[in-house]
Amino acid sequence: MSESTAREENTTKKKGTKAKSKAGEMSFLEHLEELRWHIIRSFLVIIVMAVVAFVAKNFIFDEIIFKPKLPEFWTNRMFAKMGDWLGTESIKINQSDLKLISIQMAGQFSVHMWTALIAGFILASPFVFFEFWRFIRPALYENEKRHASGAVFYTSVLFILGVLFGYYLIVPLSIHFLGSYNISNEVTNQININSYISTVVSVCLASGVVFLLPIFSYFLSKVGIITPSFMKKYRRHAYVLLLLLSAIITPPDIFSQIMVCIPLVMLYELSIFISGRVEKKREKSKA
Repeated sequence: MSESTAREENTTKKKGTKAKSKAGEMSFLEHLEELRWHIIRSFLVIIVMAVVAFVAKNFIFDEIIFKPKLPEFWTNRMFAKMGDWLGTESIKINQSDLKLISIQMAGQFSVHMWTALIAGFILASPFVFFEFWRFIRPALYENEKRHASGAVFYTSVLFILGVLFGYYLIVPLSIHFLGSYNISNEVTNQININSYISTVVSVCLASGVVFLLPIFSYFLSKVGIITPSFMKKYRRHAYVLLLLLSAIITPPDIFSQIMVCIPLVMLYELSIFISGRVEKKREKSKA
């Protein structure tokens, strides 16, 4: 190796060391400034996606939001076929169209605005997760960066799967139960559009967050807060909590609760597996 090449390598190492030192010596205000720019970039992308959703009004409302209340929606058709196969009408859902009303002058416009914002967040969620990952990545060690290299991809996939799960299963069941529930023939259901859309949106977002359970399990296992033995020990308690959670986010009938609880239990078992992998890698690195 020539003397000039050695000097260049030493210079590069020094620059790398200085960069690391500078990153490690960032003050609290500098961290806040860095976080601010990540939030700004995420917000800008959300606004762009919200504008796209606002322009695509007919598709967003007619083909997505209002579709689960119609008899031709995929889930409603599957339940109808299941009812025909079993010879019962009790499990058929949303066979009559649910009419919605707007009781405020600017009601439909305000619904259009905040629905577009929520749709923009869902569409921009992979980028938001990516920006969050860029913020926490410098604080990780090299081996941690390698193990968590697919965090953005898996987080985005699980969140979108959760949203789709809520949209295709929980939302139609909720619409059927809440929209057709009747305490007396003297009362006629006239569902406000704000109430309908808030139900659809809250169920979808809640399902998306619940599906992030394996991601939470991974990071909590990395910092040693939970272990696979702890999760196995309290498995029965967790199942009861998952059943209660299913009862909260679904109509109060046992069939809907079981259908929602099954994938949640599978996610919990996947979380135990992920926590076990993290613990094995930790023990291997110590050895």
